[in-house]
Amino acid sequence: MLRGVLERLGEYGNPVPRYTAPRCLLERQAVGGCDACHATCPHQAITLGPLGQSVEIDPQACTGCGLCVQVCPSGALEYDLTASLQSVRDAGQSGEGAASLACSQSGAGGPTLPCLGRVTPALVSAAGAWGIPLTLLHGECAGCSVGAPDVPERVRRVVEEAQELRAATGQPAQVNVRPATPEDRQQAGRVSRRGAFAQLLRAGRQQVAQALPERPLPFVDWSDPEKRVPEEWRWRVRTLTPAPPPEAGVHWPAPLVDDSCIDCPVCSNVCPTEAITRERKPEGGVRLLLNLSACTSCLACVRSCPPQAMHPQEEWLPAAFQALVLLRDSDSVM
Repeated sequence: MLRGVLERLGEYGNPVPRYTAPRCLLERQAVGGCDACHATCPHQAITLGPLGQSVEIDPQACTGCGLCVQVCPSGALEYDLTASLQSVRDAGQSGEGAASLACSQSGAGGPTLPCLGRVTPALVSAAGAWGIPLTLLHGECAGCSVGAPDVPERVRRVVEEAQELRAATGQPAQVNVRPATPEDRQQAGRVSRRGAFAQLLRAGRQQVAQALPERPLPFVDWSDPEKRVPEEWRWRVRTLTPAPPPEAGVHWPAPLVDDSCIDCPVCSNVCPTEAITRERKPEGGVRLLLNLSACTSCLACVRSCPPQAMHPQEEWLPAAFQALVLLRDSDSVM
């Protein structure tokens, strides 16, 4: 029994993000592949496996900064969003009416993340959907042992991406990215002197979530179509509130197909979430269908298309998220 408890405790505090191989563009053998996580990691914790067709993470070198997750175009790498989203929501429902998230090295009070590299567009968009002003506090990034010197710039790009998504709702997120000040650090000191027990009582589940070490996410059950879509993109769809007007364009890059298509299966084969499905018709020919809500905008299909018949469309009407989009209906098959 004691051994089981120790094993469970050993799982917590593991900073390594979950890697879902079927979502990785290397595993999918997309043309051009992808080395974004390897190129981004500031600690050389990520290497590309044999023949460059998989991702391997060194748990001893990984600091959990989240920068690889931030740049992964397909959601193959991810962290649990629950604690951060709950923290923002709880703060908005409290008397303060505003939320903050600070990097662990900033010394600021309130909810913390190992690094602001964990901030994603879904988190920012959720704050906008809930109408909660969000302040993101960072420390001295230049010499940080957890993240990278350019984390503030990366976070601002994440905010810009979230604002592009939110533009269709007419309600942009209220976000401020700034370094922690002495006042922020003094607030942390005042909170700690009141005692951890009282702090947990006052802040409830928000502080409990922050106090518990992190546990790795379970493996994705690929047999469940809903689980194939990363939580990040599921939350992006959920946060499209207030509902955009029917004629508003929602920024969500995804493919269209022109008449030069040869009806081959490449696009559906490389799609990391199987958002593109290829159906053979009983009478002959094929139908290409797109589940826009499942599309991560990686555009591996566009790069991999042999006749270059696929092209990205930047904006879609809200109705396109409610039903499958017919990309092509052909009477012949390759």
